[in-house]
Amino acid sequence: MQFFVDTADVGEIKTLAETGMLDGVTTNPSLIMKAGRPMLEVIAEICSIVDGPVSAEVTAIETEQMIAEGRKLAEIAPNIAIKLPLTWDGLKACRALTADGHMVNVTLCFSSAQALLAAKAGATFISPFIGRLDDMGLDGMKLIEEIRAIYDNYEDLSTEILAASIRTTNHVQQAAIAGADVATIPPAILSKLIHHPLTDKGLDQFLADWKATGQSIL
Repeated sequence: MQFFVDTADVGEIKTLAETGMLDGVTTNPSLIMKAGRPMLEVIAEICSIVDGPVSAEVTAIETEQMIAEGRKLAEIAPNIAIKLPLTWDGLKACRALTADGHMVNVTLCFSSAQALLAAKAGATFISPFIGRLDDMGLDGMKLIEEIRAIYDNYEDLSTEILAASIRTTNHVQQAAIAGADVATIPPAILSKLIHHPLTDKGLDQFLADWKATGQSIL
């Protein structure tokens, strides 16, 4: 599974990139607003840090304007994935931008039927929103399972499942078990993946025992 980080905070992205575990970045207008800087400037800096896909979202809602904005965003760097909403206009723009040779991330997916349409439109990534479905009392992870089953039924569908709206470390684990290709994870959740109390306890014991030997490796 690939790990993308869901943020526009350049400092956080640099820190996570240093771990060697970061495969890409997703942003959206809300995250750009929090960054407090011009969108194109922020996206360009992120692309200079991360070699993998960097999702940058259009703000238009009509096809032709989406295509124009998408092409403008794609000029920033070759690793831009143009982020489009899952609407009819978005899917038409997806087909056009994919035909141009650009990566496209179709976002705001809440059903497997929508995911099938996005795949037929040529999306590089489909972003099902796990947490938002859970918030409604639905099973967000079941959506990942359904999409995986549908995509696996048809060899000609190459769209990757990008699990989004991740709220917990369990979401990451469950998405991996369900077969998601990518998880886009908030920095705080990504950082927590390394932690387990038994790891800390075991390390403390090893260090205490080693200290008691009075030895030194160097």
